[in-house]
Amino acid sequence: MSGHSKWHTIKHKKGATDAKRGKIFTKIIKEITVAARMGGGEEEANPRLRTVILKAKAANMPKDNIERAIKKGTGDLEGVEYVELNYEAYAPGGVGLMIEALTDNKNRTAADVRTILSKSGGQLAASGAVSYMFNRKGLIVYEAENIDFEALFEAALEAGAEDVTEEGSMIEVITDPGDFGDVLEALQNGGFKQESAEVLMIPDNTVTLEDEKVAKVLRLIDRLEDNDDVQSVASNLDIPEDFEMPE
Repeated sequence: MSGHSKWHTIKHKKGATDAKRGKIFTKIIKEITVAARMGGGEEEANPRLRTVILKAKAANMPKDNIERAIKKGTGDLEGVEYVELNYEAYAPGGVGLMIEALTDNKNRTAADVRTILSKSGGQLAASGAVSYMFNRKGLIVYEAENIDFEALFEAALEAGAEDVTEEGSMIEVITDPGDFGDVLEALQNGGFKQESAEVLMIPDNTVTLEDEKVAKVLRLIDRLEDNDDVQSVASNLDIPEDFEMPE
C-alpha cells in the first residue's frame, strides 16, 4: 500500500467535513441506524456498529444521539428504514468515483445522483467498471511531527495493522476493515492521537490531472456529498499536496 499518500486524496473531504458538521452528524446517524437494524444494538456482537460508533465519537457526536440512533435501528424507537445503494461513476478526466448512499427512496436518490453527475461533466458507469480499482480499508492518519514513527509502527503492527507509512507530513496506518476498531482502540490506549480515522474505499492507483481539472472533480464530489442521501464519495484522483482550491 506504500508509495502514494492516501491522505492527500481525502484531505479535501476532511475540510468539507469540518465545515459541515451538522450534515455529517445526520449521515453518521443513518449509518448507526442501519448497522443496528442489520446486526443488533450490541457493540461487541456487531462489528459494523462498533466501527460506526468509533467514527461518531471521533466526530464528537453526543452520546445521546448515538444511543437514540441505535434504538431507532433496533425498533425501540420509531424510525425510517433506509436502503443501501452503491454507484460507480466517472468524473471529468476519467477519474473513478465510488458513491455510497443510504436512502428511504431509491428512485429519488438515483435521479439526484444522475443529475449531479451530468451537470458536472460526469456519468454513471457500469457495475464493476470502477470498483475493481478500489479496496475497502481502514485508514488512520497522524501528524508526523507529533508522533514517534518507530513507536507507532511497532504498536500498530502488534495491534494487527497491515501497513504503516510516513508520507510527507502525515503517517498513515492501513488496516483490514474487520481489524479497524481493534487497531484504533489499541493505538488510542497507547497514547497516539489520530488526525482522522475511518473505513473507506482506497484506490490502488491514482489519476493525475491539471489543477483546473482537479478543481472540477472536487466540485463534483462536493455536490454529491451535499446530497442528503449520499454518505460518502471515494475517488482515485491524486490531489497534489500543494493544491489550493480556486475561489
